[in-house]
Amino acid sequence: MLENTAETRAEPALRDAIAKGPVRGITLDAALDDWAGMDARRQDVAATIAALARGATALARRIAEGPLAGDLGATLSSGEAGEGQKALDVIADEILIAALHAAPVAAVASEEDELPVPLKADAPLVVALDPLDGSSNIDTCLSVGTIFAVLPRPEGLDGAAPAAFLQSGRALLAAGYVIYGPHVALMLTVGAGTWQFALDAEGVFRLADAAAQVPQGTAEFAVNMSNYRHWDTPVRLYVDDCIAGREGPRERDFNMRWVASMVADAHRIFRRGGVYLYPGDARKGYGQGRLRLLYEAFPVAFLMEQAGGAASDGKSPILDLTARAVHQRTPLVFGSKDKVERVVRYHLAPAGEADRAPLFARRGLFI
Repeated sequence: MLENTAETRAEPALRDAIAKGPVRGITLDAALDDWAGMDARRQDVAATIAALARGATALARRIAEGPLAGDLGATLSSGEAGEGQKALDVIADEILIAALHAAPVAAVASEEDELPVPLKADAPLVVALDPLDGSSNIDTCLSVGTIFAVLPRPEGLDGAAPAAFLQSGRALLAAGYVIYGPHVALMLTVGAGTWQFALDAEGVFRLADAAAQVPQGTAEFAVNMSNYRHWDTPVRLYVDDCIAGREGPRERDFNMRWVASMVADAHRIFRRGGVYLYPGDARKGYGQGRLRLLYEAFPVAFLMEQAGGAASDGKSPILDLTARAVHQRTPLVFGSKDKVERVVRYHLAPAGEADRAPLFARRGLFI
């Protein structure tokens, strides 16, 4: 298995780009070819990323049609915690899995499918996929996204078996997301930093930033305030302290942002910094939050860590966790390292250390 380090991953074109700053114009295919070289495992990973990019390009065209393509936001079914499967969710799932038929992938675990979808039984890789993040934004012309993780197929296991996906976050070989917004961007890591690509007018992803970094010190947080009444008192105190601004214990003013699309919130954090929180709460089905560990939290955590940020479940780094089920949920906080570390300190502070801490003393932000 490849190690997730810049020293072992960086190759000439990207190494030069990282050293000199953004080099606009390098295509995704060229960057992947340079990175992969003659290494067979890297070539497999590169081919898988390229296939996902082709699928995302086709999906971007479909999304851009908006209502001309029909009622893409139509609800087809309801999920266990109230999420509705939309028409575009199914379309995205079909487009991306079809694209992966051309890649060395044994199976795909998708949010839209109860069980992994088999592709090539003896292929060396498996892919975990959220085909369309932010479904509630489909018919309001707000940003949505695709999130993916590439993992090795464990030796001796059928790739279509759920057990093939029950790996540690540290096993990820590559991860990324595509955001379909005012422009289409791909954030990607193979363990050599986080790279940003943009889709040009010809439908080609081109490098925009070879060394994306999450800014530190930003006074901005993202949380769904509509769930305030469901949070434990410690969670409310944390948010209250931010809202109190200069007059509160944080002694500075904070902005709050919430897009209801994790990819959109993550992309803002890559550009501006800040922190994103999705805790567990008292609602039925939300005891462990809403986000899925394998194909939402793992990929975003890998991207964040590779860009100098962090991601945690409130106690441990997300990538230190091991998936116990394909659709396992997890509480999640990610963003600027200083902000995530502060949340973890609140979580781990001994009871009685301060009147307003620990943040998670009774039941915890992350149950």
